[in-house]
Amino acid sequence: MVIVGLTGGIGSGKSTVAKMFQNLGVPVYFSDNEAKRLMRESAELKKKLLLTFGPETFDQDVLNTPYLAKLVFNDRAKLDQLNAIVHPVVEADFRDWASKQPGGLVIQENPLIFEKKIQNKYDKVILVTALPDKKMERLKIRDRATEKEIIARMNNQMRDEEKMNFADFVILNDDLKETEKEVFRIYNQLLSAL
Repeated sequence: MVIVGLTGGIGSGKSTVAKMFQNLGVPVYFSDNEAKRLMRESAELKKKLLLTFGPETFDQDVLNTPYLAKLVFNDRAKLDQLNAIVHPVVEADFRDWASKQPGGLVIQENPLIFEKKIQNKYDKVILVTALPDKKMERLKIRDRATEKEIIARMNNQMRDEEKMNFADFVILNDDLKETEKEVFRIYNQLLSAL
């Protein structure tokens, strides 16, 4: 089994790239989506989040994502606390999921591979990047966030230039047609390594 990490900063379009791999038949685990699911479904995780971040973390049993995002993206220590609580649970869920996938190739879409220094647990790592203006434009539309909020989130992540030193493949995701070609090229390279 070849386990590939797919990462990139917010607004880079890593989910778009992940879906392109999915369309080629590669099973993809979307870590952020699964983390949200696990925070909703796991009683143990829910209890830890309530104890750490207070009753506002859930609103009528629903994860209060805007509250949590505002809290952690403006406070590095709180972000580290959240990651320490959620990531081990997500990692265990990913390993279980990966063991059940057919074929020899899976991708874990995970935005914090390099920040958490876990690139060595993957056979290969793909970094998705985009120009800063493109990221800003995407995030204003997707998250309805202000420029100030977006910059605060970006400042909590490692710069793309640093990440490039650790990535096996880098995809500049500014033009979808070019991105699709690059995804297909990397896909074939990964298949040849099976």
